[in-house]
Amino acid sequence: MRRREFIALLAGIAWPRGVMAQKAEKTRRIVMLTGIAEADPEGQARVAALQEGLRDLGWIAGQNLLIEYRWGAGDEGRMAALAREAVELQPDLIIGATTPVIIALLQQTRTVPIVFVQVTDPLGRGLIANLARPGGNITGFTNFEFPMGGKWLQTLKQLAPAVSRVALLFNPKTAPSPASFVEVVQSAAGSFAIEAIATPVHDERELEHSLAAFAAKPGGGLIVLPDVSTTRHRQLIVALAEQHRLPAVYPFRYFVESGGLTSDGVDTSDVFRRCAAYVDRILKGA
Repeated sequence: MRRREFIALLAGIAWPRGVMAQKAEKTRRIVMLTGIAEADPEGQARVAALQEGLRDLGWIAGQNLLIEYRWGAGDEGRMAALAREAVELQPDLIIGATTPVIIALLQQTRTVPIVFVQVTDPLGRGLIANLARPGGNITGFTNFEFPMGGKWLQTLKQLAPAVSRVALLFNPKTAPSPASFVEVVQSAAGSFAIEAIATPVHDERELEHSLAAFAAKPGGGLIVLPDVSTTRHRQLIVALAEQHRLPAVYPFRYFVESGGLTSDGVDTSDVFRRCAAYVDRILKGA
Protein backbone atom coordinates (compact mmCIF):
# COMPACT_ATOMS: atom_id res chain seq x y z
CA MET A 1 0.00 0.00 0.00
CA ARG A 2 1.37 3.36 -0.96
CA ARG A 3 1.44 5.88 1.83
CA ARG A 4 1.76 9.67 1.67
CA GLU A 5 2.17 11.58 4.90
CA PHE A 6 1.44 14.92 3.33
CA ILE A 7 -0.32 16.19 0.22
CA ALA A 8 0.86 19.66 -0.75
CA LEU A 9 -1.97 21.73 -2.12
CA LEU A 10 -0.43 25.15 -2.55
CA ALA A 11 0.80 25.20 -6.14
CA GLY A 12 -1.10 27.28 -8.63
CA ILE A 13 -3.49 29.05 -6.27
CA ALA A 14 -4.64 32.48 -7.33
CA TRP A 15 -5.30 34.41 -4.14
CA PRO A 16 -7.75 37.31 -4.04
CA ARG A 17 -6.42 40.72 -5.12
CA GLY A 18 -6.71 42.01 -1.55
CA VAL A 19 -4.20 39.45 -0.34
CA MET A 20 -1.60 40.73 -2.80
CA ALA A 21 -2.01 44.26 -1.49
CA GLN A 22 -1.37 43.18 2.09
CA LYS A 23 2.30 42.47 1.51
CA ALA A 24 3.17 46.16 1.74
CA GLU A 25 2.29 46.16 5.43
CA LYS A 26 5.19 45.75 7.88
CA THR A 27 3.33 43.84 10.57
CA ARG A 28 1.01 41.02 9.60
CA ARG A 29 -1.74 39.55 11.71
CA ILE A 30 -2.65 35.88 11.69
CA VAL A 31 -5.01 33.80 13.79
CA MET A 32 -4.46 30.15 14.61
CA LEU A 33 -7.66 28.31 15.48
CA THR A 34 -7.29 24.72 16.66
CA GLY A 35 -9.73 22.10 17.85
CA ILE A 36 -7.88 21.16 21.03
CA ALA A 37 -7.57 22.87 24.41
CA GLU A 38 -5.03 25.55 25.33
CA ALA A 39 -3.93 23.59 28.39
CA ASP A 40 -3.23 20.49 26.31
CA PRO A 41 0.57 19.98 26.02
CA GLU A 42 0.05 18.94 22.39
CA GLY A 43 -1.50 22.35 21.68
CA GLN A 44 1.53 24.13 23.08
CA ALA A 45 3.84 21.85 21.10
CA ARG A 46 2.02 22.86 17.91
CA VAL A 47 2.40 26.55 18.76
CA ALA A 48 6.11 26.13 19.44
CA ALA A 49 6.64 24.24 16.18
CA LEU A 50 4.76 26.86 14.16
CA GLN A 51 6.68 29.73 15.74
CA GLU A 52 9.97 27.92 15.11
CA GLY A 53 9.11 27.46 11.46
CA LEU A 54 8.08 31.09 11.10
CA ARG A 55 11.25 32.36 12.80
CA ASP A 56 13.34 30.37 10.35
CA LEU A 57 11.61 32.30 7.55
CA GLY A 58 12.04 35.71 9.18
CA TRP A 59 8.60 36.10 10.79
CA ILE A 60 9.08 37.07 14.43
CA ALA A 61 6.10 37.31 16.77
CA GLY A 62 6.04 40.76 18.34
CA GLN A 63 8.19 42.29 15.59
CA ASN A 64 6.77 41.86 12.10
CA LEU A 65 4.07 39.38 13.04
CA LEU A 66 1.12 39.32 15.44
CA ILE A 67 -0.28 35.85 16.17
CA GLU A 68 -3.52 35.29 18.06
CA TYR A 69 -4.59 31.85 19.21
CA ARG A 70 -8.06 30.43 19.68
CA TRP A 71 -8.77 27.02 21.24
CA GLY A 72 -11.85 24.93 20.44
CA ALA A 73 -11.26 22.30 23.17
CA GLY A 74 -13.15 19.64 21.20
CA ASP A 75 -16.43 21.57 21.48
CA GLU A 76 -18.18 21.84 18.10
CA GLY A 77 -20.28 24.84 19.17
CA ARG A 78 -17.25 26.64 20.57
CA MET A 79 -15.31 26.06 17.36
CA ALA A 80 -18.12 27.66 15.34
CA ALA A 81 -18.15 30.72 17.62
CA LEU A 82 -14.37 31.05 17.51
CA ALA A 83 -14.37 30.76 13.71
CA ARG A 84 -16.72 33.74 13.54
CA GLU A 85 -14.54 35.65 15.99
CA ALA A 86 -11.39 34.86 14.00
CA VAL A 87 -12.89 36.23 10.79
CA GLU A 88 -14.16 39.35 12.56
CA LEU A 89 -10.57 40.13 13.59
CA GLN A 90 -9.86 40.68 9.86
CA PRO A 91 -6.47 38.94 9.90
CA ASP A 92 -4.17 38.59 6.92
CA LEU A 93 -4.46 34.82 7.24
CA ILE A 94 -6.04 32.11 9.40
CA ILE A 95 -4.44 28.78 10.26
CA GLY A 96 -7.15 26.21 10.95
CA ALA A 97 -6.34 22.88 12.60
CA THR A 98 -8.75 19.92 12.32
CA THR A 99 -11.66 19.29 9.98
CA PRO A 100 -14.44 20.72 12.20
CA VAL A 101 -12.49 23.98 12.49
CA ILE A 102 -12.10 24.31 8.73
CA ILE A 103 -15.77 23.57 8.12
CA ALA A 104 -16.66 26.30 10.63
CA LEU A 105 -14.23 28.79 9.05
CA LEU A 106 -15.54 28.25 5.52
CA GLN A 107 -19.04 28.96 6.79
CA GLN A 108 -17.76 32.39 7.86
CA THR A 109 -15.49 33.49 4.99
CA ARG A 110 -14.62 32.78 1.37
CA THR A 111 -12.10 35.60 1.13
CA VAL A 112 -9.70 35.51 4.10
CA PRO A 113 -6.81 33.15 3.21
CA ILE A 114 -6.93 29.91 5.20
CA VAL A 115 -4.16 27.35 5.66
CA PHE A 116 -5.45 24.03 6.99
CA VAL A 117 -3.63 21.30 8.89
CA GLN A 118 -4.83 18.08 10.58
CA VAL A 119 -7.62 17.71 8.01
CA THR A 120 -8.84 14.41 6.58
CA ASP A 121 -10.47 14.07 3.15
CA PRO A 122 -10.67 17.78 2.23
CA LEU A 123 -11.82 16.88 -1.28
CA GLY A 124 -14.55 14.48 -0.18
CA ARG A 125 -15.82 16.96 2.39
CA GLY A 126 -16.09 19.67 -0.27
CA LEU A 127 -13.49 21.89 1.38
CA ILE A 128 -11.41 22.17 -1.81
CA ALA A 129 -12.13 21.92 -5.52
CA ASN A 130 -9.39 19.39 -6.26
CA LEU A 131 -6.05 18.28 -4.82
CA ALA A 132 -3.81 19.91 -7.42
CA ARG A 133 -5.61 23.27 -7.47
CA PRO A 134 -7.70 23.69 -4.30
CA GLY A 135 -9.20 26.99 -5.47
CA GLY A 136 -10.88 29.73 -3.48
CA ASN A 137 -9.22 30.99 -0.30
CA ILE A 138 -7.93 27.72 1.13
CA THR A 139 -4.89 25.44 0.95
CA GLY A 140 -2.97 23.17 3.30
CA PHE A 141 -2.07 19.63 4.37
CA THR A 142 -4.10 16.48 4.64
CA ASN A 143 -2.54 14.04 7.06
CA PHE A 144 -4.34 10.74 6.43
CA GLU A 145 -5.61 8.80 3.46
CA PHE A 146 -8.32 6.23 4.15
CA PRO A 147 -6.12 3.19 3.26
CA MET A 148 -4.26 3.99 6.49
CA GLY A 149 -7.14 2.17 8.19
CA GLY A 150 -5.87 -1.10 6.73
CA LYS A 151 -2.34 -0.27 7.89
CA TRP A 152 -3.58 0.30 11.45
CA LEU A 153 -5.33 -3.08 11.37
CA GLN A 154 -2.16 -4.79 10.13
CA THR A 155 -0.10 -3.12 12.86
CA LEU A 156 -2.55 -4.24 15.54
CA LYS A 157 -2.52 -7.84 14.32
CA GLN A 158 1.29 -7.89 14.29
CA LEU A 159 1.44 -6.59 17.86
CA ALA A 160 -1.37 -8.80 19.19
CA PRO A 161 -1.88 -11.89 17.00
CA ALA A 162 -4.67 -13.17 19.28
CA VAL A 163 -6.93 -10.22 18.49
CA SER A 164 -10.12 -11.37 16.76
CA ARG A 165 -12.33 -8.34 17.37
CA VAL A 166 -11.45 -4.65 17.04
CA ALA A 167 -13.40 -1.59 18.12
CA LEU A 168 -13.04 1.44 15.85
CA LEU A 169 -13.40 4.38 18.22
CA PHE A 170 -14.63 7.84 17.15
CA ASN A 171 -17.07 10.62 17.96
CA PRO A 172 -19.61 10.85 15.10
CA LYS A 173 -20.10 14.58 15.70
CA THR A 174 -16.46 15.56 15.25
CA ALA A 175 -14.63 12.74 13.45
CA PRO A 176 -13.81 13.52 9.80
CA SER A 177 -15.43 10.95 7.46
CA PRO A 178 -15.41 8.07 9.98
CA ALA A 179 -17.55 5.90 7.70
CA SER A 180 -14.76 5.83 5.12
CA PHE A 181 -12.17 4.67 7.68
CA VAL A 182 -14.61 2.08 9.04
CA GLU A 183 -15.34 0.78 5.53
CA VAL A 184 -11.63 0.35 4.75
CA VAL A 185 -10.93 -1.49 8.01
CA GLN A 186 -13.98 -3.70 7.70
CA SER A 187 -13.04 -4.57 4.11
CA ALA A 188 -9.55 -5.59 5.22
CA ALA A 189 -10.60 -7.30 8.44
CA GLY A 190 -11.53 -10.62 6.85
CA SER A 191 -7.99 -11.26 5.62
CA PHE A 192 -6.78 -10.93 9.23
CA ALA A 193 -9.60 -13.06 10.69
CA ILE A 194 -10.82 -10.02 12.63
CA GLU A 195 -14.30 -8.61 13.15
CA ALA A 196 -14.17 -4.78 12.94
CA ILE A 197 -16.88 -3.02 14.93
CA ALA A 198 -17.71 0.67 14.56
CA THR A 199 -17.83 2.16 18.07
CA PRO A 200 -19.20 5.71 18.08
CA VAL A 201 -19.04 7.55 21.42
CA HIS A 202 -20.11 11.10 22.27
CA ASP A 203 -18.73 11.73 25.75
CA GLU A 204 -16.65 10.26 28.57
CA ARG A 205 -19.53 8.32 30.11
CA GLU A 206 -20.42 6.67 26.81
CA LEU A 207 -16.72 6.01 26.18
CA GLU A 208 -16.33 4.18 29.49
CA HIS A 209 -19.51 2.16 29.00
CA SER A 210 -18.77 1.20 25.37
CA LEU A 211 -15.21 0.01 26.02
CA ALA A 212 -16.24 -1.93 29.12
CA ALA A 213 -19.00 -3.69 27.15
CA PHE A 214 -16.66 -4.41 24.24
CA ALA A 215 -13.94 -5.79 26.51
CA ALA A 216 -16.38 -8.19 28.22
CA LYS A 217 -15.75 -10.62 25.34
CA PRO A 218 -12.27 -12.07 24.67
CA GLY A 219 -9.98 -11.25 21.77
CA GLY A 220 -10.59 -7.52 21.77
CA GLY A 221 -8.37 -4.79 20.35
CA LEU A 222 -8.77 -1.07 19.68
CA ILE A 223 -8.13 1.32 16.78
CA VAL A 224 -8.64 4.99 17.62
CA LEU A 225 -9.58 7.14 14.63
CA PRO A 226 -8.20 10.68 14.14
CA ASP A 227 -10.69 13.03 15.77
CA VAL A 228 -10.52 16.12 18.00
CA SER A 229 -12.71 14.30 20.50
CA THR A 230 -10.45 11.25 20.80
CA THR A 231 -7.50 13.62 21.09
CA ARG A 232 -9.24 15.53 23.87
CA HIS A 233 -10.00 12.32 25.79
CA ARG A 234 -6.79 10.48 24.93
CA GLN A 235 -5.63 10.04 28.53
CA LEU A 236 -8.92 8.41 29.45
CA ILE A 237 -8.87 6.25 26.31
CA VAL A 238 -5.31 5.09 27.04
CA ALA A 239 -6.22 4.37 30.67
CA LEU A 240 -9.32 2.38 29.66
CA ALA A 241 -7.37 0.40 27.07
CA GLU A 242 -4.89 -0.57 29.77
CA GLN A 243 -7.62 -1.29 32.31
CA HIS A 244 -9.48 -3.60 29.95
CA ARG A 245 -6.29 -5.10 28.46
CA LEU A 246 -7.12 -3.93 24.95
CA PRO A 247 -4.07 -3.66 22.68
CA ALA A 248 -4.53 -0.40 20.81
CA VAL A 249 -3.23 1.47 17.78
CA TYR A 250 -3.48 5.25 17.87
CA PRO A 251 -3.35 7.81 15.03
CA PHE A 252 -0.76 10.18 16.55
CA ARG A 253 2.46 9.92 18.52
CA TYR A 254 1.12 12.07 21.35
CA PHE A 255 -1.21 9.20 22.31
CA VAL A 256 1.90 7.12 22.95
CA GLU A 257 3.39 10.00 24.93
CA SER A 258 0.23 9.75 27.07
CA GLY A 259 0.97 6.08 27.71
CA GLY A 260 -0.57 4.37 24.67
CA LEU A 261 0.85 1.21 23.12
CA THR A 262 1.76 2.39 19.61
CA SER A 263 0.88 4.93 16.92
CA ASP A 264 1.10 4.97 13.16
CA GLY A 265 0.72 8.47 11.78
CA VAL A 266 2.40 11.77 11.10
CA ASP A 267 4.45 13.90 13.49
CA THR A 268 2.11 16.81 14.20
CA SER A 269 4.94 19.13 15.26
CA ASP A 270 6.55 18.59 11.87
CA VAL A 271 3.24 19.42 10.19
CA PHE A 272 3.06 22.77 11.96
CA ARG A 273 6.69 23.58 11.14
CA ARG A 274 5.94 22.86 7.48
CA CYS A 275 2.83 25.01 7.72
CA ALA A 276 5.09 28.04 8.21
CA ALA A 277 6.23 27.80 4.58
CA TYR A 278 2.63 28.14 3.40
CA VAL A 279 2.13 31.14 5.68
CA ASP A 280 5.33 32.76 4.43
CA ARG A 281 4.39 32.35 0.78
CA ILE A 282 0.91 33.73 1.22
CA LEU A 283 1.97 36.71 3.34
CA LYS A 284 4.58 37.62 0.75
CA GLY A 285 1.92 37.48 -1.93
CA ALA A 286 3.57 34.70 -3.93
